[in-house]
Amino acid sequence: MRHWIVDREGTALANWLEAMPSAQLVPRDSLSAARFAGIGIIWSRLRGGEPVDVALAAIDRSGGQPLVLLSDVPDEGQVLQALALGAAGCCNSRAAPEVLRQVAVVVGNGGLWIGQSLLRQLVGATTRRFGQLQNLPKNDDWSLLLSEREIQVARLVANGASNKEIAEPLAITERTVKAHLTAIFEKLGVRDRLQLSLRVNGVEI
Repeated sequence: MRHWIVDREGTALANWLEAMPSAQLVPRDSLSAARFAGIGIIWSRLRGGEPVDVALAAIDRSGGQPLVLLSDVPDEGQVLQALALGAAGCCNSRAAPEVLRQVAVVVGNGGLWIGQSLLRQLVGATTRRFGQLQNLPKNDDWSLLLSEREIQVARLVANGASNKEIAEPLAITERTVKAHLTAIFEKLGVRDRLQLSLRVNGVEI
């Protein structure tokens, strides 16, 4: 998988080089001549004080590659704006190399990377919204595909629980929670926790 990193100055941070040693740096003022071809991920750095659209708007995404915003000062407002502009995720530009590699795996497989805090808020808001729709029939067909423990994990995720908050009441380790989630995602054909929450709450995806 190829990686292209767009930056105002076209300079690489050490964590980028460690996570993606073969990444191609693309200065922002050279975007008009840049061609993103093949399977890969486009990363775009947002420096402090810059508007999100500056880091995303001029990038040619006609090749279908996912785009990740690398923010020097990330916040939830930036994440939501980036998603609205078509980004597949947002993370700290100085994130550890292992985190950047994890982001690449998630978005490279069609998922979204938005951070656990915002994800819990979105899942919680979704759950509250559908809790208000009492007159809609609940579709529990998804549960027929899972084991009893996987159903418990899925319901907790749909309520916005973190892996730690799932592990404690079920008396299992966080590693076991992750294993259950991997199995659940595969069985239900969902990519991430947000899609799982929507499925559990009866929303077609």
